[in-house]
Formats: sequence, C-alpha cells, structure tokens
Amino acid sequence: MSLKSDDPNYYAHMYNRMGGPDAATSGRKIRILDSTLREGEQHPGVNFTTKQRIQIAWMLDSFGVDQIEISPVVSPDHVEATKTIIKQGLRADIVAHVRAIKSDVDIAIGCGATWVATYMGISDIHLAAKLKISREEAKIRALEVADYIKSHGLKSRFTMEDASRTEPEFLIDMCKEMNRRGIERISIPDTVGIMRPRGMFSLVKMVYDNIDRSKTSLDVHCHNDIGLALANALAGCEAGADQIHTTIDGFGERTGIPALAETAVALSLIYRANNDLRLHMIKDLSRTMSEYVDLGIPESKPIVGDSAYKHKAGTHLAAILRNPAAYEILEPKAVGNRRKIVFGELAGKNGAAYLLSLLGLETSKHEAEQLAKGLKELRMGDILELYLDDRLERKILNDAPMKIGQKE
Repeated sequence: MSLKSDDPNYYAHMYNRMGGPDAATSGRKIRILDSTLREGEQHPGVNFTTKQRIQIAWMLDSFGVDQIEISPVVSPDHVEATKTIIKQGLRADIVAHVRAIKSDVDIAIGCGATWVATYMGISDIHLAAKLKISREEAKIRALEVADYIKSHGLKSRFTMEDASRTEPEFLIDMCKEMNRRGIERISIPDTVGIMRPRGMFSLVKMVYDNIDRSKTSLDVHCHNDIGLALANALAGCEAGADQIHTTIDGFGERTGIPALAETAVALSLIYRANNDLRLHMIKDLSRTMSEYVDLGIPESKPIVGDSAYKHKAGTHLAAILRNPAAYEILEPKAVGNRRKIVFGELAGKNGAAYLLSLLGLETSKHEAEQLAKGLKELRMGDILELYLDDRLERKILNDAPMKIGQKE
C-alpha cells in the first residue's frame, strides 16, 4: 500500500526507508508467534486455568497470529490444555515447547502436536553453569533430538538459547547442522536482553547468510531487560528473520519480551508488512489478560494503556479537535482504545472554552480566560477527564466560537 504525500505519516515512512530496502520491508510477511501460554506464564503472578488457556488461544487465533506456543511438560494441566487446544482446529500452528530431551518430545507427540519447539542453552555460561556439559556434548544431544523429531514426521523449531552470548563459530555450526536436518525454523534469542539493535541485526544476518533459507526460516526471541526487546526483534527481521515472538502485554520471564500490541502495530503501520491482523482486538486481548491475572494494565502502556490516547496540554487539545492526526499516528478505535481529553491547570483557554461548551455555558474569550485562570489557581492538577468520540468532537467544533488552534 503506497502513501500519498498528504498523509500525515508520509515523511516519517520516507525517513524510515532511507538507506535502501532491507530484508524486512520488501512487502513480505513478518509472522508473529505468540507465547503468552508459555513465556507469559513465566512472569511472576501469571497463572492460567485450563479454560483460560483455551480462551486465550481462541482469541489469539482470531486476532491473526501465525503460531501459538504452549509447554505441555510443565504440568498435567498444561498437557490437558495442549491437547484440547490442538483439537480445536485453529488456523494458527500450535507449537509444543519442550526441552531438547527425547522424553519431552514424547509428551508433545502424546498431545497430538504436529509442531515441536526444542531449546538448549549453547553459550559457554549456560553449558557450564546450567547443563554442565561441553560444546561437543551439547551438539550431539541437540542433533540426536532433532533427528528423533524428524523421524516422527514432525515440524520443528530449534532455539539456540543465549545465542547473543555464544561464540560465533559454534553458533553457526549448530545452525548449519539443524539446517541440514531440515529443521523448519531456528530461533535466535537475546535471552538476557543485552543486545542493541545494530548488534541484533549483525547476529541474525550472520546466521541468515550461512544457512540454506529454502529449508529453514529464522525467528527472533528478544528479552526486554533494558527496554530494547521490540527494537531488537525488528532489527532481527530487517536482517532476515521472518517471525517475532510476543506475549499479550509483553509478560514473560523477568521483564518479558515484545508486547503483541506494539509488535502488531509496528509491523502494520511502520513496516507495512503483509500481515492480516485484526488490530481492533488489541485492547480486548490486553483487558482479558488483565482480568485473568489481576495485574492491571499500566496507564502508560503503548497502544493499550489508558493514557495512550489521552491529551492534556492546551495546544494539544486544540490541535486534536481540529485533526487528531496532529498527535496520533493511528485512530484509537483501530486498536480498540478510546481517546480522552484532560482538563486541569494545563488546559489553557482553548481547553477552558471546550469545557464551557460541553457544559452549555458561555464560551466567550473572556469567560474562557477566566476559567483557565481559575483552573491554574486551584493548583489541583488534573480535575476532569472525558472520552472524546466523533459525536463530541462535532459538538465542540460547532458550538465553541473560539478558533481552534488560537494562540494561548
């Protein structure tokens, strides 16, 4: 979809593409694997019932994710949930996530899985501190499990856990071996959130350039320890990966991984990837998650937070009423959210005039200035918040005599 020069976001897209096309912005689809039912449950305080897991899977499938990940080896409840979700006949692939151990693979097979994801820490610190084996032993174990999976006719992903801290030659060797065995997907994770975007680009590009891509595609699984998870995941896609791992609201181990809402909007709006996502469901997904785990949605959470479309400063209010695109890159209703305006000491006379109009009172310049002065002198901060829908916008525009955008 091409943009016209009168689109408010036209030049931003132009700047984003300076330097030439990359692997992620050539009109191809960037897939989403959602791991709310696996990674998400590793977040402190997050525990789902079997019914909740099934409901989340249905919602994620309706939203349009490509794969849904769940770990049947955690507990009997997870086995039951995995079996039930697989039987639902959802469009998304249901990926059974297990350790690189044959007995774990057997559990996935017993659940009726057609996709199995295995993982193994391959950095020196993981090999020494967690697995207590050598690189060669790790390689033998991983390849034996890969062969075991393929012998059962399953589709598979192998995760090179802690890839971002793994010696490059060993990482490439492991990826090549998995590639030779026809493993459909290899995940390159930044397990501890240590990468910067340029580094993640280089890491993924190194793997991308060393495998037969007709056999194997790449995932990125990035942690958010210093707030760079989504940036790093997108950088990995620019280098050739074609699937990002997400969770609803970014829940996961420690500070989590990229949030589904932010990832979906970034892919759709900024990268203009060839995805078919029902963005209007984003807020409902977040609200459902919040209700299930009783952790709440942070007000400042991008896209889904209560403040994501909240406008407060006087000049902002004036511009928003004239054209919301002045301070919004996407309509709130497109993601299931709502616009709010905040009245208080920052509202200014434009904001005061709008408030007077809403109340059916005189909106002359003098009255607006007096109300604005009174709001400032009260020193009570924010006093009133109101939803601003299309009907209210029209009422304000028709009723308020003050010129929108008038200098404060």
